[in-house]
Amino acid sequence: MRSLKWFTRILLTALALANPASAQSPPGGFVFLRDIDPSILQDIRYAGANNFVGRTLSGYEGAECVVKREVGLALKRAQQELSPQKLSLKMLDCYRPARAVHDMVLWAQNGRETPAERRYNPAFGKKDLFRLGYIAEHSGHSTGAAVDLTLVDLTADNSGAFDPGKAYADCTAPADARAPEGSVDMGTGYDCSDLKAHTAATSITSAQRRWRNALVAVMAKQGFVNYSKEWWHFSLPGAGGPAYDFPITKRLR
Repeated sequence: MRSLKWFTRILLTALALANPASAQSPPGGFVFLRDIDPSILQDIRYAGANNFVGRTLSGYEGAECVVKREVGLALKRAQQELSPQKLSLKMLDCYRPARAVHDMVLWAQNGRETPAERRYNPAFGKKDLFRLGYIAEHSGHSTGAAVDLTLVDLTADNSGAFDPGKAYADCTAPADARAPEGSVDMGTGYDCSDLKAHTAATSITSAQRRWRNALVAVMAKQGFVNYSKEWWHFSLPGAGGPAYDFPITKRLR
């Protein structure tokens, strides 16, 4: 007769498989940001076609922001500060599976570049993205401690939708000519590999400077550090660790 312990183990395995929500949970230390603060807006760009690669990246099976718990709690505190001002954070990327980073590497080395892809790096070819520090072969996003985000004015019309068939201007163009972001005008689009996207760039308007300063200030108050070449990229020192490669799945709860 098989042991009770064996039977219990089989029963627990069967229950886990029968419960999709349990099976879709991130590993220990990681959380779905919606479980921490559902009011924070999300537009996870690598889970669709609205990004510099032009397709869903490997490992993005769900359009969900997954982060280390301490990162999620810090984002919640930032959101609480913004809410009385009718502003919201909007997450563009959070945890990034290592396989997605490798996907970016292969894309950058494939020897092809379409006009739609070139919108994101108008001043140079994509083969130079790694050399110039715009893409890293080992990303802090894969530790769960780095995020890409912007600000949304909740009183504004943010209804503009991305049209994959439209020939938009490049990411440094005025906001009404480039692909819609559904957020405040930071001077460039998201993932714009250009000097104008550097956080301290001098080639932006005073209004765009105020928005960048506001984002940096609210994030810095919670301990986040900005990456100087990307106004949207922030990391939380001490929250990282090893790189992970589990896929981002749909949150079913």
